[in-house]
Amino acid sequence: MSKDATERRSSGQPDDAEDTRVDASPEPTDDLVTTRHTLTADGRELTYTATAGRVVLRREVHNDGRFDGHLPKAEVFVTAYTLDGADPGTRPVTFAFNGGPGSSSVWLHLGLFGPRRVVMGDAGNLLPPPYGLTDNAETLLAHSDLVFVDPVSTGYSRAVKGEKPEDYHGFQGDLESVGEIIRLWTTRHGRWMSPKFLAGESYGTLRAAALADHLQTRYGMYLNGLVLISAVLDMGTIRFTQGNDLPYALFLPTYAAIAHHHGLHGDRPLPDLLAEATEFAAKDYPWALSRGARLSDAERAETVRRVASLTGLDADYVDRVDLRLEHVRFFTELLRDRRQVVGRLDGRFTGWDPDAGREHFVEDPSLLAIMGPYTAALNHYVHAELDYHNDLPYEILTDRVHPWSYREFEGAHVNVADKLANAMRSNPHLLVHVACGYHDGATPFAAAEHTMANLAIPPVLRDNIEFRYYEAGHMMYVHEPTRVQQSADIAAFLRSAAPTS
Repeated sequence: MSKDATERRSSGQPDDAEDTRVDASPEPTDDLVTTRHTLTADGRELTYTATAGRVVLRREVHNDGRFDGHLPKAEVFVTAYTLDGADPGTRPVTFAFNGGPGSSSVWLHLGLFGPRRVVMGDAGNLLPPPYGLTDNAETLLAHSDLVFVDPVSTGYSRAVKGEKPEDYHGFQGDLESVGEIIRLWTTRHGRWMSPKFLAGESYGTLRAAALADHLQTRYGMYLNGLVLISAVLDMGTIRFTQGNDLPYALFLPTYAAIAHHHGLHGDRPLPDLLAEATEFAAKDYPWALSRGARLSDAERAETVRRVASLTGLDADYVDRVDLRLEHVRFFTELLRDRRQVVGRLDGRFTGWDPDAGREHFVEDPSLLAIMGPYTAALNHYVHAELDYHNDLPYEILTDRVHPWSYREFEGAHVNVADKLANAMRSNPHLLVHVACGYHDGATPFAAAEHTMANLAIPPVLRDNIEFRYYEAGHMMYVHEPTRVQQSADIAAFLRSAAPTS
């Protein structure tokens, strides 16, 4: 709208015909809200500033070779925590997000890193609604400023009027929009000289690995470290597609751990069981799968016996599925005699399916267990404590991003291991922390080990990668002993990657 038209409207004068055709919708602007808080963490009192709200992303427009301005394209919800009085030159900042695709950052925000955390109980001892919210004495804020990012269509993030949400519902659009948020926040807050980290969970690890390369090549932003929680960088390691036998072997140690949790291995120590399962999954099992009809009767019978022994399944079932245990079939079959199913995200959780004869369960009991507590906590926290108000539903985990586009990988498995390897070769100071849950049936620990072992990096960079393991699932921090230990492990990793902090 022209300045004259604006002035006429404010004085009660009618617009001319041309002005009435102009869209009077105001251009979106950042709606950030700032609050201040204190917290006792890591043995000291922290005074910090919280900033929550939507940041407008813009695109450069060129017409006939001429620059035509920056037009808004999306509003991305961000929650940032900065320690008051800290030196930005030495104070690290960690950008965190979850995965899905279609997940907000609520899990890492209120489950592990943030200054407040959910109280929900755990497998076998869940609390009733409305659950709880308490100070997080192990918050990563004691060691790093935190910026939680909700990708477009998750949380309160949305495409602006006239833009297509689908532009962000895919590998490249998601990568570029999250990368732009990181660049904007870093620039606006004067943090280019701060040690910088990315922390992702699940698909967020794939995003983080690709971002490490993208931020370097697009903006010249080099990172100090990546925190990869429940990692999957190569979708070929977890997709049970025809002709791809790799996932059957990589999931087997996780199946063994879940069976152990539910008492199917007696009093056998878990480390002993996992050592056997891992060795079998690395050698004899993939060999047997590759042989197909060339397996002798004796070799097949021995493979059936070993798989059944390790996974807790009936040998006849293993034989009937041709030695190949697809993961949801396993979660549905393992405790069938108890009329229960086990969780995919966390095999420690159990539930009941309406049809006890079904081959694939209807719902993941571990996801059902955590959705209510985290949704209630987030909606209360953002409105009541961060003072941010928005009538949109906060999309905790949405299907609206699907189908997710992987057109950049057409004809191939989605795999960003090459991007992480390139980032590490270009920046030999980049450190990588990989956190694995033994009972994670979505991104099994053996798959992460396989991918990292095959990174195209020189031997001298192998020591830049560290693994940590926990007796819990995908969101491993819902298990209280794990949450405390994992918080300490990640804090130690940040200190090692940014020793001046």
